[in-house]
Amino acid sequence: MSTSLKIGELSRQTGCSVETIRFYEQARLLPAPARSLNNYRVYGDAHVERLQFVRHCRSLDMTLDEIRALLRFRDAPEDNCGEVNMLLDQHIDHVAQRIAELQALQAHLQSLRRQCHRVQAAKDCRILQTLASAEGGAPVDLGTHSGKCH
Repeated sequence: MSTSLKIGELSRQTGCSVETIRFYEQARLLPAPARSLNNYRVYGDAHVERLQFVRHCRSLDMTLDEIRALLRFRDAPEDNCGEVNMLLDQHIDHVAQRIAELQALQAHLQSLRRQCHRVQAAKDCRILQTLASAEGGAPVDLGTHSGKCH
């Protein structure tokens, strides 16, 4: 028996916000739902399963493009999964690179923290002085999470 859910019910069942569900529809990670006579979105079991798959991939920090690629293979179960393996290997390499970047950031922060050993007036704080200097406050390169102004 197929489930018939409105978007709020799908949200509650999967723990995914309504806004995120709509975003995934626009991003074409979820197929467009059917519409009821009163024009409500109507979701079925396939939407629940696909949304759970997408959410699991996102919990592994996969990009939307990576998820799209995985969904193409999921939708073609007879295809060879060699590219799935390659995609996951690339993602593992990306995660390893990010871990190295975060470890460098941690070392930089620890170095900053060692600049101040006692509570004192902010004007005398070595951490603030180091951050204000060009050489001491240089951000660690974190790729897309670098020290750019936002």
